[in-house]
Amino acid sequence: MRKTNFDKYLQEQLKDPEFAERFEAAGEAWEVALEIARLREEAGLSQTELAKRLGTTQQQISRLESPAYEGHSLSMLRRVASVLDADVKVVFEPRHFEKKPTVSEDPASCRVTRRTK
Repeated sequence: MRKTNFDKYLQEQLKDPEFAERFEAAGEAWEVALEIARLREEAGLSQTELAKRLGTTQQQISRLESPAYEGHSLSMLRRVASVLDADVKVVFEPRHFEKKPTVSEDPASCRVTRRTK
């Protein structure tokens, strides 16, 4: 696939460590916002209904679901998760950690055998 001008621009900008750090933080906030909205919608709740269950305002829920918002507190995330029947997990990973592919099944069950004629 050919790189667009934006792809080239972004690749160049990501060489700047400060930009790369801000870009990654924005991505993390985006993921949190999308996950809250997804869970709320799966529960069949509006922002107003979720807010009532949490004892807060619809504006606060809107803020939590905004990709630009980076002020999520762990206590609020736990409250939201509790109402939406979910768990909160915080994961710390080394920055230069190379992830190895994993298989969710027992490796023994993934063996391939050849049949001989």
